[in-house]
Amino acid sequence: MANPYGDVELDPRGMRALAHPVRLAILSRLQSDGPSTATALAPLVGATPSVTSWHLRHLAEHGLVRDADVEADGRQRWWEAVGTGFRFTATDQASLDAASLLGRTMMEQAADLPERWAREVEPLLEVEWRRSAGLSNTTVEVTADELAEVEAAIERLLAPYVLRKGSARRPPGARRVRMMRYVLPDAPGPEVDRDDRS
Repeated sequence: MANPYGDVELDPRGMRALAHPVRLAILSRLQSDGPSTATALAPLVGATPSVTSWHLRHLAEHGLVRDADVEADGRQRWWEAVGTGFRFTATDQASLDAASLLGRTMMEQAADLPERWAREVEPLLEVEWRRSAGLSNTTVEVTADELAEVEAAIERLLAPYVLRKGSARRPPGARRVRMMRYVLPDAPGPEVDRDDRS
């Protein structure tokens, strides 16, 4: 699968490392807010500065974070995310197990985001922003290959907007918009099995 965003590509060990809720929270903060220190991140991710520092070093071992080039007094270590995101692909049983573990952790952390947005952010939005905001819940019938094509097409469409994050190419009036896509195929059932036999 292509990688139009330039995301960090995780192997099974990297997936398992990132499946820790604190590590995932640390990486999310660095990706959204920019460089930070373990001390500043600690209260945001629910850990002590020393535990946060340990998790940052673990993330660095898997190429997800690195030392940030930040002018500082030298007493604190600054960290930044590598790339704007990460991706993982399951190809064998080990990677399937690791991807499932990371996927569940990601879904657990994202579970309350829509509700918090509706409660805390939506009431503050102007009409033009509310028009395109909210939930889209569409069911389609596709093959596995067609679903992969749909996902690739969405990534190609979004790539120019993802890649301009934080750059001078950002037009006036642009805001950060979170687009959450839950891709939830049905499990095979009697109807699917019957279709496969014909």
